[in-house]
Amino acid sequence: MSSKIDKISKIDEFIEVKASDIFKISTDLIVSKFIDRNSYVPEIDTNYVFDQQTTIAILLGLKFNKRVFIQGLHGTGKSTHIEQVCSRLNWPCVRINLDSHISRIDLIGKDSIVLKEGKQVTEFQEGILPWAFQNNVALVFDEYDAGRPDVMFVIQRILESEGKLTLLDQNKVLKPHPYFRIFATANTVGLGDTSGIYHGTNQINQGQMDRWNIVSKLNYLSEDTEIEIVSKKIEANDDDIKHIKSMVKLANLTRKGFELKDVSTLMSPRTVIMLAENYKIIKDIKIAYELTFLNKCDETEIEIYKEYFQRSFGFDI
Repeated sequence: MSSKIDKISKIDEFIEVKASDIFKISTDLIVSKFIDRNSYVPEIDTNYVFDQQTTIAILLGLKFNKRVFIQGLHGTGKSTHIEQVCSRLNWPCVRINLDSHISRIDLIGKDSIVLKEGKQVTEFQEGILPWAFQNNVALVFDEYDAGRPDVMFVIQRILESEGKLTLLDQNKVLKPHPYFRIFATANTVGLGDTSGIYHGTNQINQGQMDRWNIVSKLNYLSEDTEIEIVSKKIEANDDDIKHIKSMVKLANLTRKGFELKDVSTLMSPRTVIMLAENYKIIKDIKIAYELTFLNKCDETEIEIYKEYFQRSFGFDI
């Protein structure tokens, strides 16, 4: 596994580039770009639109070895943002979803029976954490606020910039690779689910939250930016863009309604992209709206969502 990454793990195999040229944002940051790519580097989405604050937060994490925590509502592209920054810097990136089934053994490793010279022997198999820790990998913990307590305390030690990783079973202390980086994304900021829509999330130990050097919020973008993102994502023509403008207006109505507690489900940017993609296939905005979003909603609130549709598109559903 590590042999694939070792090819670009030498710290002299990179060039310095201007972040403003690569990400089209306003910044004076100069960042490292690895010369070679490998299978762990995410694919580049040429239509991706970068958020200024979030991109700078990620770049600071990569350049200065800062621990970066990105919080935001669902569907805002938190993990994708990290991937797309890494993709343009040829930085290997590995995502781990911290669901309730991820255990300490999954992260650290365990003893396994393997065949060597025709004999069964017990050998320690490293987990994803020791492997990433020793390579130039950006390790991303998704759904960080859903992690189990025993798993969170494994992560806590390596959150310190010079933190070492102790493998008790092996009597080994690992030093981090100079270009190992760690990120986390979550719907909440570690205080638990205060909105009522993120069941399964937990409060995060504040001693651990204190170890995150940078906390960035990525919530819903401006209307013009969201229209640009959706349009590029589906390669929209002029007619499509007219509908996308109405879709974004509709989404903003659901978000405002959710904020005022008029409705319990809102349209995320991800939902808008799915609606635009489905409309492009079906060519009927009413059916696309029902299949993409309306059928997910509380039946007692359907009339409100139909009103939002009428106000956005100018005709009834």
